Amino acid sequence: MGKRWVKARKHDRYYQAAKRQGYRSRSAIKLSQIDRRYGLFQEGDIVVDLGAAPGGWSQVARERVGARGRVIAVDLVPLAPIEGVELVRGDFMDPDVQGRIFEALRKPADVVLSDISPHLSGQRSRDVARTLDFAEAALAFALRALRAGGSFLVKTFQGEGYPEFRRRVADYFEAVKGVKPSASRAASPEIYILAVGRR
Repeated sequence: MGKRWVKARKHDRYYQAAKRQGYRSRSAIKLSQIDRRYGLFQEGDIVVDLGAAPGGWSQVARERVGARGRVIAVDLVPLAPIEGVELVRGDFMDPDVQGRIFEALRKPADVVLSDISPHLSGQRSRDVARTLDFAEAALAFALRALRAGGSFLVKTFQGEGYPEFRRRVADYFEAVKGVKPSASRAASPEIYILAVGRR
C-alpha cells in the first residue's frame, strides 16, 4: 500500500472518471455501469442503500430515480449530506435501526443496494466468509423491505459459500445473475449479485 497505492489510484481511469463526475467514490462507476447495462433503476423508484458511506452509490441512485424518487442511505459512520438523499445513521443489522429505516420508508422499496465490504485481512477464505455474512444480512433486510417485483444488488466475493448464497437468493427472485462491471479490478474476487423480480 502506501505511496505506490496512492500513485496507482491517481492513474486509475475509473477513479479519475468518478472525480470528474463529482462522485464520492470510484465504486459509483461500477453501479453506473450495472444500471446502464441492466436497467436497475426506474424514475420514481424508492431505493435503500445499505452501508452507503462515502455515498457514491447513493449519488448515482439519486440521479437515476429523479425528483419523484427517494434514496435512503444507511451507514454506521457519519455521512456528509447528499442533496435529495435521506440519511439514517446506524448498523442496518440492529433491529432499532431497521425500525428507523422502515419508518423513513413508509412503503416497500423498489431497490435495495449493498456494496458493503469488511476490512480485508488478506486471507482469502476469511475475507470471502465475512463478505458473505454481510451479503446474507443484506438479503434478509431486502426480503423484508422490497415490494413484490423489486430488485436487489449486493456485493459478494467469489469463493467457498458463494454458489450456495447465489442459489439462496434465487429462491426469492425471478432472475439472478453474477455481474462484474469493467470498473471492478480484474484481480479482485468481488462480484455483484443482481436479483430482479422479488417473488
